[in-house]
Amino acid sequence: MPLDQLKIEDHSRDSANMRYVYPVISRRAGGVSVGINLNPNNACNWRCIYCQVPDLVRGGPPPVDLGLLEYELVTFLESVRTGDFMSSRVSKGMRIVDVAFSGNGEPTSAPEFPQAVELVKRVLRQFDLDRDVILRVITNGSLLDRKPVQLGIKALGEAPGEVWFKLDAATVSGLARINSTRSTPAAVARRLATCIGLAPTWVQTCMFSVDGVLPETVELEAYLTLLAPLAPSLAGVHLYSLARQSLQKEAPRLGRLDAAYLETAAERIRSLGLTVTVSP
Repeated sequence: MPLDQLKIEDHSRDSANMRYVYPVISRRAGGVSVGINLNPNNACNWRCIYCQVPDLVRGGPPPVDLGLLEYELVTFLESVRTGDFMSSRVSKGMRIVDVAFSGNGEPTSAPEFPQAVELVKRVLRQFDLDRDVILRVITNGSLLDRKPVQLGIKALGEAPGEVWFKLDAATVSGLARINSTRSTPAAVARRLATCIGLAPTWVQTCMFSVDGVLPETVELEAYLTLLAPLAPSLAGVHLYSLARQSLQKEAPRLGRLDAAYLETAAERIRSLGLTVTVSP
């Protein structure tokens, strides 16, 4: 059966019928993103209320089969180079812009994360894509105190690559409500600073309404306070709202924010001297 065209609204991890590798159209990356899913068991150490992962559970991933990961990535890139993937699955003019560790859970929770980074770097060199395709990790940053995670992030930064670091709230109550974590703003700031020192780092922030109520002013102020001392060293901020339906129990309560609201928030963030991209 032929596979459907990829769409921004659908980030299915089964889009290539592989265990670890899945292509998507990413509005923030600006093209075709080759996802690396190290959490095929739908397990994460956080539970964000806007998460689109089905049957999400708390926990870590099973052991990663690095041999299978390499086989899948090579096979997929071969289909791009010699097959009809680009002509049949994506709109004309699109290209592969990145390989991103993302998937169905926190990618850095895999003990094999550093080895997986080196593996992907090697395969990109093999296909002569290491200068044209950026290597990324999309992370909640919660494990950046761990040395193996730091090694993986450093190797990714040298690819060259970059980190998209999740920051949806900057108060204890906000982190608990949105991300279901007991982390504190001080711990988040410390880990973000560590990340910045290892690789170019963007903050990615999801904003949305809950029960029709817009984000609280106190949350935005706390967010700006957390970012202010780190702003000179950050690459920028990706600010976005909900493009796809949450698959968590809170889904009926969540609402997408319009471009005008996000631009207003973006201007506050830009006042720190940061580059901000907006994706309603």
